[in-house]
Amino acid sequence: MSDVTLSQSLARFAISTNFEKLPEDVVASVKGRVLDTLGICLAATRLDTSLAAIDWVKSQGGIGQSTAIGIPHRVTAPQAAFVNGVLAHSLDYDDTHLPSVLHPSATIVPAALATAQATGATGRETIRAIAIGLETTVRIGMAGYDSEARSSIFFENGQHATSICGALGAAVASGLLLGLDESDLTNALGIASSMASGIIESNRTGGTVKRLHCGWAAQAGVSAAQLVQCGFTGPPTVLEGRFGFFQAWLHGNFDPQAITKGLGSQWSVPGIFFKPYPANHFTHGIIDAALEMRESGIGPQDLKSITVKVASSTVRTVGEPIDIKRAPETGYMAQFSAPYVIAAALTGGSGLGLGLDDFTDAKAQDPTLRQIMQKVSVESDPGCDLIFPDQFPAIVEAETIDGRSITIRVLSNRGGQQRPLSLEELGRKFSDNANRVLDPRSTTRFQELLARLDELPLIDPLLEPLGGIDAVEVSNK
Repeated sequence: MSDVTLSQSLARFAISTNFEKLPEDVVASVKGRVLDTLGICLAATRLDTSLAAIDWVKSQGGIGQSTAIGIPHRVTAPQAAFVNGVLAHSLDYDDTHLPSVLHPSATIVPAALATAQATGATGRETIRAIAIGLETTVRIGMAGYDSEARSSIFFENGQHATSICGALGAAVASGLLLGLDESDLTNALGIASSMASGIIESNRTGGTVKRLHCGWAAQAGVSAAQLVQCGFTGPPTVLEGRFGFFQAWLHGNFDPQAITKGLGSQWSVPGIFFKPYPANHFTHGIIDAALEMRESGIGPQDLKSITVKVASSTVRTVGEPIDIKRAPETGYMAQFSAPYVIAAALTGGSGLGLGLDDFTDAKAQDPTLRQIMQKVSVESDPGCDLIFPDQFPAIVEAETIDGRSITIRVLSNRGGQQRPLSLEELGRKFSDNANRVLDPRSTTRFQELLARLDELPLIDPLLEPLGGIDAVEVSNK
């Protein structure tokens, strides 16, 4: 056992990093991620799964501490983190870190906001906790990234790194807001490691369980930090130990330097990708290519066949089983279908090019779109393999009815540092999401308030109005 374990290193980093030590781009990034996450939560309130999560929490009882969107009275902090985490991940619109391929904000933001409200934390304290929670999550995820194979070991094992690593980051963020010291944060990581979970078979063949993952991870993180306050402890070697986190999940195949190198001086947070489209991130390069094709004047009536080429490890998510991907039954299944996003991008176009209105059950089952989907095949491409997962590249090759061949290459995604979303685009995405349940004036006031998050003495004014959102099912059908 070394003098300082990995969890102790993370705890020391968290305690030693106050708000004043956060780089300006980290603070700005956190503000954007809170805006983005809450906008997604608002848009997701009326999904049937959101209603189920809300109803489940309503049935649990408990003292009022924090706001869960769609519940007019306060619930416990773990319950609020659960509801808001479920909502944040339910539309597949939440941000993504590459190359770890995990979605940090959907867990960390709900966990931190719930704990901040319960403890009466300031906006600055909340920003600090979110930044450190995000960084912790990403670094643990990157420890499970195989640079030679260029893939996430978590993902290769069928594990959802988003929720598995997110539970640990949520524990750190919540622990900071609860005033835990370095030893306590080490214990919180030790406890949260026994709560971390998530498998991703639903990406392939359906089911809505994945929508629970970030809510469960957020709840686990808050609960772990609270349990430390109640006297529970965890092993200091919980990450690297013989029977620890990385042995249990990755059979001991991990990179400890991904956690410790540059910790506190090199920040991953600003590089996390914002999503312009509400679909599995592996589809985004495909969408970009199809939109480019459409802008050039090519429509579905012109096309005889379409071949989508992507990185090998993404084919199973967006292209297999191909019969299911060509005929998704729900808008949720459509979010993981390369044939569907091609058809939708060639015919739809809400939001920032493809939006929530393009991913409904009715659209997924639309006969016209299914005719287009039947023309689409999905293959792996060696060139894309060399780029993935630093980006999610796609090559779309089409044969037209009149005999032309068209090839469009998208080698970097919108939303990352190479092709960032502007502040105007991020605000437009938020408005498109929030205006589904708020009136436009309330949406504008919310954006103005969030822009001053670092000046707020309490975050209650930001969250309390969201509990009164009428979470009555309008349906995504």
